[in-house]
Amino acid sequence: MEHTVSNFYSDPHFYVFKVPHWRAYFYTFLSLKLWGNLPGPLQRKISKKYSSFFNSPISRHLIKIYVRLNYKDPDYLEKFKPSDDKKEYRNFQDFFTREFKNLPESNSEYVWPCEGLLCDLGKIREIPVSNVKHDRRTPDTIFGLKQNEVPNHYTFSNIFLHNKNYHRIHAPVNGIITRIQHIPGDLVILRPWIYKQNPSLPAFRNERYNIDITDAEGRTWYLSIVGGPAVGTIQLNKRTKLSARVNKLDDIAVFHLGSTCCMASPVSPMLSSKNHFVEVGTRY
Repeated sequence: MEHTVSNFYSDPHFYVFKVPHWRAYFYTFLSLKLWGNLPGPLQRKISKKYSSFFNSPISRHLIKIYVRLNYKDPDYLEKFKPSDDKKEYRNFQDFFTREFKNLPESNSEYVWPCEGLLCDLGKIREIPVSNVKHDRRTPDTIFGLKQNEVPNHYTFSNIFLHNKNYHRIHAPVNGIITRIQHIPGDLVILRPWIYKQNPSLPAFRNERYNIDITDAEGRTWYLSIVGGPAVGTIQLNKRTKLSARVNKLDDIAVFHLGSTCCMASPVSPMLSSKNHFVEVGTRY
């Protein structure tokens, strides 16, 4: 069977939750003022405790129930396999970090690196400055760079990966990895619909890995892989190393529960718009 992008389209009816303003403000208060003010080590300790259940053998019994509740395709699991050459899913985390049996095929020069809700999209100069713990931060901060290091004409995108989405990040373009940076940070709630005016706010402050890929034309593609509550690990692929060559759709990293992925690119997407679903391998 030919495995094209359309074979892997997991959720064409991915809805943006319409949270009332009062509830969004309440969730924001809980996320930023209460949880967000806890010391980072305590956030990670609580998150690790919570996520430990999903690493336990008993959690594997949730997989079939979860798939039945969240995917219309009865053969959804057949498109994937457990990671690290395991023969079966030993726990729910194994399902969460699942791999494609066969990667989607794409003739596009540039592709989306992951699957999820495109919750923010615009030119770098259009993305609002955020106040984080009394510190004003520009979009460059997300990528671990100084103000104006990312060219203003670059396009910024933020993809929120819901729990039911596929949680691996792939290379959007052929190129060379020219920077890898880990930024410790908070683990505030990622769900964009509770940050009405700035859906990318968690990316300014949360723990993340930043990876730059320089394409054949010498242009840099900036990726930021952002963790959230209950994230045990953002795990880079063993082949994701400085100066390594990557091909479009190569596996770069995987999340262990909860995530979002930001990108600053030298070109703009052709077919996608804000608050729509994107998937791995579709034309950027």
